[in-house]
Amino acid sequence: MNNEWLNAYVLHRRPYRETSYIVDFFTLEEGRISAVAKGVKNSKSDKKSLLQPFQHLRLQLSGKSELKNLRHVESVSPSINLAGTALFCAMYVNELTNRIMPAGLASDGVHNAYENALLSLRDENDIEVTLRQFEFALLDEMGLLPDFTTDVEYEMPIVESGSYHFQMDAGFIRLPEDAAGARGMRGLPGQALLSLSQGEFTPLSKKVAKVLCRDLLKPLIGDKPLKSRELFMPKPR
Repeated sequence: MNNEWLNAYVLHRRPYRETSYIVDFFTLEEGRISAVAKGVKNSKSDKKSLLQPFQHLRLQLSGKSELKNLRHVESVSPSINLAGTALFCAMYVNELTNRIMPAGLASDGVHNAYENALLSLRDENDIEVTLRQFEFALLDEMGLLPDFTTDVEYEMPIVESGSYHFQMDAGFIRLPEDAAGARGMRGLPGQALLSLSQGEFTPLSKKVAKVLCRDLLKPLIGDKPLKSRELFMPKPR
């Protein structure tokens, strides 16, 4: 790793001792990895200015332990300019990546989805779609993205007119026509599931995707709340 250049983004940094930072990077080649940036905390060096989120970097690391040392860092492209809600969403993407991606797990799919999410937020595309696409990429990498085309109980194709219950660790199960109201079960429309299977985000499928992602991400996030979600809460007057 001493001579290897890694393509990376900063996910998070925190003070370390008096003059250094520990920086969490998300790299294409090595996945999520943490390194000590020594002596940069109180300096005006280029290295400190580069250790900011949302900028494509190249870096070299050294060390045999899990916590590496940052040897070199340079910019590949200018920082992605984000503000307002788009910035809060990008911070959510960073925190989600840092919390969920295992250290050292390289994933072309998640890394590409991460870059696409930042660019989509910069370009002011549909925020709901941007976040769901990234969450789907994470869930797919973790093996938790369900099959949107199959009723797992009867091994039958999902039908557009059907209503389905999602069972964690299993998948979608069709509800009898009179079951949803009688048993108080929340039915997910087959039409929306089939749209999601094709990567289509209609008003209906966006609502379904948000519900599913919230439930599927819970066990990965754990009990500790995401700090970035607090940014979306209304401030007390």
